[in-house]
Amino acid sequence: MIKYYTRACNFYYGTVSIEKIKKKLSLPLNGNNLISFDNIEIISRKNKKKIHIREINKQSINIKKKIKKDIKLITQKKKFKNLNFLNFPILMGVINLTPDSFSDGGKYNKKNSGFNRAKYLIQKGSEILDIGGESTRPGAKDINKIVEWKRINKTLKKIQKLNTFISLDTRKSQIMEKGIKNKVNLINDVSGLEYDLNTLNILKKYNVPFVIHHMQRTPKNMQKKPRYKNVILDIYDFFENKIKKIRSIGIKHNNIILDPGIGFGKNLKHNITLINNISIFHSLGFPVMLGVSRKRFIKELSGNNDSIERLGGTISSCLYLMTQGIQILRVHDVNEVNQSIKVFKSLNFK
Repeated sequence: MIKYYTRACNFYYGTVSIEKIKKKLSLPLNGNNLISFDNIEIISRKNKKKIHIREINKQSINIKKKIKKDIKLITQKKKFKNLNFLNFPILMGVINLTPDSFSDGGKYNKKNSGFNRAKYLIQKGSEILDIGGESTRPGAKDINKIVEWKRINKTLKKIQKLNTFISLDTRKSQIMEKGIKNKVNLINDVSGLEYDLNTLNILKKYNVPFVIHHMQRTPKNMQKKPRYKNVILDIYDFFENKIKKIRSIGIKHNNIILDPGIGFGKNLKHNITLINNISIFHSLGFPVMLGVSRKRFIKELSGNNDSIERLGGTISSCLYLMTQGIQILRVHDVNEVNQSIKVFKSLNFK
């Protein structure tokens, strides 16, 4: 049997969106009337086509059934513990407490620099702080749990006092458990919950929200000729299968975020294809997060216009993702990205 996928597309914003929804000419994305869509792309591994929502009932029984099932997930409001996605996108500010992260390694791992960075990011508009003590840049080697915890322990305990939403970027279940006991709100495991066999047990034990992140292989070798049959559908299937596994072991809550993992086992073509078709992941019914900040694909596209911080490419990518309804953007330059969002919204979401 042919497997079909659906992608919401052709979006409207602001008052235009609200009026179209009132007239039943478009459907709200994620329960938010400020962004809506009137086209659905029907995709299989052999072909794809776009239809207007008024044409749904003209499709074959199987396709019509699939579209209607997915539309319920695409249009429903995403409820998440301590986060409100109606004012999207939420900015997740990055705090790398490492000596070797790809863009800011060594900047925030001394004395109070990590804590001061946290206060700055909150002041500039970060609703989530993502703290990590292990670099997962391409080619990075594993570090042991003792070293990783030592890097983050003191800063994490200080950040607790800021009364903010804390995400812990780690692949190790022991670090997860220590973090949860220190008031971490979200586990962000770039391995897709596959690095540590005990991870799912910890997530179930503490009933804590988490990110399902896609990565092909490991940071050490993920960029060595990554291959996919179809990068969009392969990652969609990965999420779908992972959710089934999570449900099968008894994790019932919906406090789950999906991150397709830009730059994690993907080449330039893979990354661009994912970003261009990112709205397909709304069909899974969970909030979507993406980290495009300072990524290598920006350098590959900009050529001689590359810079250390890649701020222009980061901002343009973030704004595009916002127009596709992505709920969380993981960024380094919170102030600049937040400024661009405010200006863009004032021009396009009226």
